[in-house]
This record gives sequence, structure tokens and C-alpha cells, in this order.
Amino acid sequence: MILLTGAAGKTGRAVLRALSQKGQPVRALVHHAEQMDTVSSIGAHESLAGDMNSPAVIGQAVQGVQAIYHICPNISPDEVLIAEVLIKAALDAGVAHFVYHSVLKPQIESMPHHWKKLRVEEMLIESGLPYTILQPAAYMQNILAHWESIQNEGLYPVPYPAETRLSLVDLDDVALAAAIVLTDSGHDYAAYELVGTVGLSQTQVAGILSQELDRPVRVVTMPLETWEIQAIAAGMGEYQIETLLSMFRYYQDHNFMGNPHTLSWLLDRPPTSLKAFVERPAQEQSSFSTQPHSGD
Repeated sequence: MILLTGAAGKTGRAVLRALSQKGQPVRALVHHAEQMDTVSSIGAHESLAGDMNSPAVIGQAVQGVQAIYHICPNISPDEVLIAEVLIKAALDAGVAHFVYHSVLKPQIESMPHHWKKLRVEEMLIESGLPYTILQPAAYMQNILAHWESIQNEGLYPVPYPAETRLSLVDLDDVALAAAIVLTDSGHDYAAYELVGTVGLSQTQVAGILSQELDRPVRVVTMPLETWEIQAIAAGMGEYQIETLLSMFRYYQDHNFMGNPHTLSWLLDRPPTSLKAFVERPAQEQSSFSTQPHSGD
């Protein structure tokens, strides 16, 4: 049995589908009871609801599992505290393999959610548990938050300059990589960067969208003040807003790029290109809605 935390989020659902396709029994931990039906319909053998901060909930969740795939709630101020609870419970339960969903380049201190994940990585390395750390780039799926604007107005809004270069990855490739490291041997004590593309400028992204959608698409740089007003209106918390603003400023100043070779090796094929991702049926893509940042 594999415990999947954060199973109802977009990353959790993708990993659950990949594990189900491999015939792996999964216990899905979700936050709200009404999410249990969703994960069961995707393929979870068992599900339970509760707060990851609760030692009692986590203690129940880890019983009888051989492996854990841990996804913390996205941009959580409690990331380190949650990991402390889960790692202790995993040690007490004798879990054989702990896989942590981290982020590309967690060592960047000026991005607080990255820095917290590095603290968790350090804690996991020192725990004595057999571990694997996965470090995905920003998801291609994040583009779909703007799908209506892209399709209807030919506008691709981003909160950083058009020349900003970012590496991207298809969430489905990340999920498959997670299933591989959970079910194949030989991945203990490894950390893998999961990157699907070289660094693409936002102008290049718009060009690919234009080509595949057969209509002009141009980048529009959204002022950070405008983004912040929209985030507040959408109900985003103060910590999340400040953290994402820090990330956007880092992107503007330094870009954010990685190398696709490790993911190619894990998948035994090239990662999905942005062109191939955009070629997927529009009705499939428009069903997504997400904030412009990686992971959840």
C-alpha cells in the first residue's frame, strides 16, 4: 500500500491516476471528507480525510503502508511542521520508502516556499528513512489558467517580463516519474530534477500557442500590483500572495531554468514538449484552472 498525501489536489490526482494505471493500491489522504469520493473514483483503494498537521491523522494514515508520496498543500506556511509530523510517523511505522514532492532549485532562499522545501529535504536526508526527492519545474498546466483569454482574445498574461525564460514540465510526466520511483527499485537516496523544456521566454511560449491554435497570441505583462489585487479578490491568503510575489520578482531578475535530461532518463523517452502539450484537445485543456505556480 502506498500513502498519497494531498491526494485531491491537481498533483495528487495526477499521481493517483499514474499509480492506478500501474495497478498499485493507494491510500489517499485528503483534507475534506467530500473529496473522498473524488479520489475513490480516480482509483484510490482507501481514503481518509483530515489535517496533515494532526499527529493522530497522520499516525492513522501511515499504518500498514510500504511507501509514502508526500505532497504538502501548495505554498503552505506549515510545510516544515507537516513534514516533521509525517517523517516521525513514517519512522515509527517502519515505512520502507518516502518520496517527497519538492520543487526545482529549492536552495533559492529568496523564494520562501522553495526554501521551506529545502529544509524538508534536509530533514528527510537526516531522518534515516530511504527517500527519493522529486524536484519539478513549473507545470505546463499553469498556462491553462489563462486559456479563455488565450483562445478568445489572443492574450497570454504573465506577471513578469516577456523575455523572462522559464523551464516547464507536463504534470502528467511528473506523475509518471513519481509512479516509476515508487514502483521500481534503485531510486533510494536520490534527488531528481523533473524538467520538461529548456528555458523558454514568454514570447516563445506565445509563439507556440499561436502556431498550435492557428491564431495570433501575444504576451501581456501584468503589473504586480494588478496581480496582487486580483489575488486578494480571489481570496488568496497574505502568505501565499507575498510568497508568489517574491517568486515573480526572482523570475524577472534571474529567469528560472533547468535541464530535461534527468526526466528523459527516468521516463525512457523525451519529456512532453510544450508544442505537444498544446496540441491536446482544447476541451481537455480548458477543464483546468490553477494559479500561476507549480505544485499543490
